[in-house]
Amino acid sequence: MPMDSGSQRSFDVAVIGAGPAGIAAAVTAAESGASVALLDDNPAPGGQIWRGGASGSHHAEATRWLERLSRSSVTLMPGTRVFHAHNSRLEAESNDSLWQINYGKLILATGARELFLPFPGWTLPNVVGAGGLQAMVKSGLPVAGKRVVIAGTGPLLLAVAAYLSERGASVLCICEQAPFSQLRSFTLAMAAFPRKLVEAAQLRFRCRRAPYLTSAWPVAAVGQDRLQAVRISDNGHLREIECDYLACGFHLVPNLELPRALQCHVKDGFVEVNELQETSQPDIYCAGEPTGIGGMELSIVEGQIAGYSAARRRNSATQLFTARTRHRRVVGAMKKAFAMRSELATLAKPDTFLCRCEDVSIEEVRKHASWRAAKLHARCGMGPCQGRVCGAAAEFLFGWTMDSLRPPIFPVRCSSLAAMWSPENPAQRHGGSQ
Repeated sequence: MPMDSGSQRSFDVAVIGAGPAGIAAAVTAAESGASVALLDDNPAPGGQIWRGGASGSHHAEATRWLERLSRSSVTLMPGTRVFHAHNSRLEAESNDSLWQINYGKLILATGARELFLPFPGWTLPNVVGAGGLQAMVKSGLPVAGKRVVIAGTGPLLLAVAAYLSERGASVLCICEQAPFSQLRSFTLAMAAFPRKLVEAAQLRFRCRRAPYLTSAWPVAAVGQDRLQAVRISDNGHLREIECDYLACGFHLVPNLELPRALQCHVKDGFVEVNELQETSQPDIYCAGEPTGIGGMELSIVEGQIAGYSAARRRNSATQLFTARTRHRRVVGAMKKAFAMRSELATLAKPDTFLCRCEDVSIEEVRKHASWRAAKLHARCGMGPCQGRVCGAAAEFLFGWTMDSLRPPIFPVRCSSLAAMWSPENPAQRHGGSQ
């Protein structure tokens, strides 16, 4: 329901992010008796993995949680983006309205985004993220008859290939950068998790016409005003494949803007949490990919633990610890199997853009010793994406850490910023954000 600019509401628990982890957290907390707000910048709940519901092996799980959400007392706030958080209050935009949400406990389930690695031609139109192409198709992009090469690493490649194949795309090949020996070891390790093996086999069957290449990755995208072909390294041999789309997915990186703004401790690139999913900041919890890229099942369990913990039901939370440990073992095996090889850091040429927003080349960035220096002197990360693409790539290429974060957390209208400090703002009259 729309609210006037400057309106406030208060909840026992606020959850940011309506993917599997956020939905599980919100529903669990609400069913435990807490008043809950669930905020997400997408028009409907589900996140990337349950966008528009779900298909295939995830359909039953998505349906179950989305139905529980619809039956719950959760106040759903779709199309709402939080741009400031301070003193147990969130400032967020929704269409033309400014929301001010006061909370007792906060659960961050902000998800992850795709890691893009630069190589010659990666900025050409129709060179996209693997998950990004899947999302566009879910939103209506027609791919019937389109020739698609899918490249990168991890189980996401199979899931995207299966989805696109069933919508009429011609998936020419799936290029997995990991060697066959690592995948074989991973398959053996998964014998203890037969359900995972069945899911993988089902995905492979759904895209069975597409060759699955190991030790293969893109080295260049070819074209003038759009993609025309991709050159791949296939076990050390170069091949050129004509295609309409190149979908690349080199792992995921967590969305840490909000946790960092709230001064939650980040270790090894992920939010550090205790056994109850609580961060270093009291009354702030985190679940899902920001605590470690682990997939849907682990995200749901972590979300439930965070929801129970925020609703002060510790005993219910502890009953899920065993399931969380089991899912984390799968994640550990996946990390080992799909670790990225060093050759991927050498694909970009000196004139290849690292920062696509500001046209900053690899050569310019190499002149600097840190992300902060590159940002100050070369404008790397100063464009519309605010370093969300080039920053993650720089971490992989140079070992840098994105240590600069300034408010607002996301782009916001000037009218919303003005309203925050307006005398008419009830929050400001009572000592609002500084």
